[in-house]
Amino acid sequence: MEMVIENLPSYRIAYVRQVGPYGPANSQAMEMLKSWARAKNLLTASTVLFGIPQDNPETTIPEDCRYDACIVISKDFPMNELTPDLNETELPGGQYLVCKVKHTTEAVQQAWTEIFPHLQSSGYTLDNKPVLERYTGHLVNLDFCEICVPIRPV
Repeated sequence: MEMVIENLPSYRIAYVRQVGPYGPANSQAMEMLKSWARAKNLLTASTVLFGIPQDNPETTIPEDCRYDACIVISKDFPMNELTPDLNETELPGGQYLVCKVKHTTEAVQQAWTEIFPHLQSSGYTLDNKPVLERYTGHLVNLDFCEICVPIRPV
């Protein structure tokens, strides 16, 4: 598995939030977002999508877990057609450990078994920001995603 440290910029994002147990409903939120983005001609080869699990399911009851399906939008994109399901915010940038993985349950689970030992041995620790799942055109077509873990020096 490839792991690199990357400085992510701040992004303006539009997002759909799903509240409840993580799983198939996350995909439904992403599909709802993509449907909106498609209608706005925002889905291109350079589009960046994020999935952001906002809560740790080990410490938050499943019914309260929040998942945001997000798309990066330009600073000047008009968000005058917000719906109750669509919001916008700024995603803060910073240092992230970026892990490229096959987009399968098994590969993602395997990545998590390697990420924390790697952090401990590299002089970094987890920063207090959400973990990001990043989806970009070329990787999605190859059935890969990137897990972006917020980090800071120890």
